[in-house]
Amino acid sequence: MTIPGLRAVREWLAKAPASDPVDRLNAPFMQVLLIAVGLAIVLVRLYAAAVEPQLALLAMEDLRQALDLGTDVVIAVSAWVGVVLIRRGRFRLGIRQFLAIVLLSAAAAYAATGYSHSPPDPTPVLLMAVGGIVLGRRTLWNIYASLMGVFALGQLADNLWLGERRPLGWDAYHTLPMLMLAYLLVALILDQTIAALRNTLAQSIQRGEALELANRRIAQEIEERERTRNQLIHSQKMDAVGRAASGVAHDFGNVLNVVLGYATQREQLADLGTPALINALEGVELAALRGLAISRKLLNFSRQDVDGTQVFDAARALAELEPMLRQLLGRYIQLECDACAQPLPVLLDRGQFELMVLNIAANARDAMPDGGRFSVALAPGASPACLELILADTGTGMSADVQAKVFEPFYTTKPFGRGTGLGLSVVASLVHAAGGTIEVVSQPDQGTRFRIQLPLHHDEPSAPQLAPAALQASPANR
Repeated sequence: MTIPGLRAVREWLAKAPASDPVDRLNAPFMQVLLIAVGLAIVLVRLYAAAVEPQLALLAMEDLRQALDLGTDVVIAVSAWVGVVLIRRGRFRLGIRQFLAIVLLSAAAAYAATGYSHSPPDPTPVLLMAVGGIVLGRRTLWNIYASLMGVFALGQLADNLWLGERRPLGWDAYHTLPMLMLAYLLVALILDQTIAALRNTLAQSIQRGEALELANRRIAQEIEERERTRNQLIHSQKMDAVGRAASGVAHDFGNVLNVVLGYATQREQLADLGTPALINALEGVELAALRGLAISRKLLNFSRQDVDGTQVFDAARALAELEPMLRQLLGRYIQLECDACAQPLPVLLDRGQFELMVLNIAANARDAMPDGGRFSVALAPGASPACLELILADTGTGMSADVQAKVFEPFYTTKPFGRGTGLGLSVVASLVHAAGGTIEVVSQPDQGTRFRIQLPLHHDEPSAPQLAPAALQASPANR
């Protein structure tokens, strides 16, 4: 459960600017620590003055009490100055000045009271821990040396200027070696811990930078792969167009023969009168519109679109693809095309859908050199959320080993120069990218059957789909 306002405070603390990642992590805690120190000193002094006012008057008369009050005020001011410096992006300067003020205040206190009469104080260990963890190992050892000087100053005060309380001779310094050794052990433990933490953090930062670089490289490779994939799809389209070119040329030849036939009969038609001429011109127009529909289909299919994803009726698209399939398969292969009567909307690039069918049809043609039958059937799938496209041929079929590799890129059983091994690989890639599945069933000399399932999209088609007949009826295409 989040305390109201705590998240805002955390965000405010985290906004302290710091270039070093370690400083950026330490900045929120150090701000809290300095604010706590600054508030605690002020509140304790105000409480003491409110409860026992005579102590405040005594502090004005007694030198040691006045020094204690003065060091508290200086430390509190230094804590708030440290917060301001951290908020302004001077993190290390803010911490250094605070640690320096605390050390100077400790030196003044030990000089005034001596070491032997000072109460136990955990501040030296805290200074070493904060300095080492926040500012590094060099600061840790600088604080250690400074503390040893402060302790020596306190014991010197015990021996030289504290009047009746001072011990005799060098007895004042008998605890200094043990004190130095104890703090040396603390400093060594902190030093090794800090070194391990810093090394771990440096390794983590290096791994993060290496990971970021690897991510950028992967992103570039994915972009390059997508660009290569689009180029491959376009090349497959062009290959399919090339295979259908002979049939298209035959159709255009028929169109031109019709036009020429009417043209050669122009004199006889002129003698027969206007109705005969009108009928002849209508025949010419129909022949020209058929040629226009053929050329438009080829141009639209071979166009290189980076992303032509749209909602379209797969049944209608298959029906309109039938003439191109007939040209691709040739006169010796019987085509059976069973497009579903009901709409089957899919979210896909229509050119890629047509490419799937044409690539499988091209493979079927190559598998039936002596002729055969190729059937295409489109219907709702077993699940109401998908359609099922069945493409089957009566060709040479495939062995189990070939079936296992049939969708691998560059795998082909055709002679060198007859195939690239990319057709079925592209089909599988397009099907999977559309969220569908593809299966193949085949046996040697018993033909091959492909089963493709694609998810249906039940929204309205995203753009009007004009069939050749619609194109013929459009005045803009006349």
